[in-house]
Amino acid sequence: MKELSVGILGVGRYSPERRLTNRDLEQMVDTSDEWIVTRTGIRERRIAAPHEATSDLAYEAAVRALNAAGVAAEDVDLIIVATITPDMFFPSTACLVQDRLGARHAAAFDVSAACSGFIYALATASGMIATGLYRNALVIGAECLSRVTDYSDRNTCILFGDGAGAAVLGPVPEGRGFRSFVLGADGSGGELLNIPAGGSRTPPTADTVARHMHFMKMNGREVFKFAVRVIGTATEEALHKAGLTKEDIDLLVPHQANIRIIQSALERFGLPEEKCVVNVDRYGNMSAASIPVALAEAVEEGRVREGDRLVLVGFGGGLTWGASVLIW
Repeated sequence: MKELSVGILGVGRYSPERRLTNRDLEQMVDTSDEWIVTRTGIRERRIAAPHEATSDLAYEAAVRALNAAGVAAEDVDLIIVATITPDMFFPSTACLVQDRLGARHAAAFDVSAACSGFIYALATASGMIATGLYRNALVIGAECLSRVTDYSDRNTCILFGDGAGAAVLGPVPEGRGFRSFVLGADGSGGELLNIPAGGSRTPPTADTVARHMHFMKMNGREVFKFAVRVIGTATEEALHKAGLTKEDIDLLVPHQANIRIIQSALERFGLPEEKCVVNVDRYGNMSAASIPVALAEAVEEGRVREGDRLVLVGFGGGLTWGASVLIW
């Protein structure tokens, strides 16, 4: 049986109202607006309200994506949420979103691949639709990173924000949709970016809480080197698998971790800034939410036209990476 062509039918995004600016952080830790902007490109990030959890952000983005796609919740067959900040260990955040949406015919589960999670989830959903297992899938990247950020650690607290982005996937005309996926992992680098405690290896205790072991820890220098390298190699491999070259890229949608990483990719591929989506200055690093939020903004701004060749690329904890070529 010939596989179906699978593409994105609609996208949506949601950002919490509260803005945490660099000036705000100056009052919290020993840092400065100039230092943060120079090294990361970040000027502010969004922070979820006390009553908001990851499923709340995911739900809002999902509603917008379904509306944009013209697909009813009851017609969704599959929901995948990519997140490292689920509401709880289980049930999955996807199940919580499924219930709230009323998507009673949908299977639902979470994917944990950190900042690469949205690409992993897209690849999973696309494969299931291509083989005829499902028809309409809702893929969401959502994070409440503020809940696992140590605001006494000036090296990490400047980086992360909260948000959610969603995409509805379904069959598209031949010649459109996803043309390739590249997924990878290097678990030997797992300790470079992690949350040390809270799981079965190091269960929660008063000591782990006192030692801030339930917050993100990162070796920034090593993660930066990894990201610069893998954003280029993953993109090149995805283009090669799709039968395209760097000259064919109409729009690059990278994970929004650091402006210097993004700039390195533009230099490597000889792309002008107008062919890249950059919103890291306004949202910071939203992990699995960064790519779908950036994509949704680009669509809203009219930067994506039918037939455009898009490259989505992410990298993060695991260590993991993922890239995809998509014909809009």
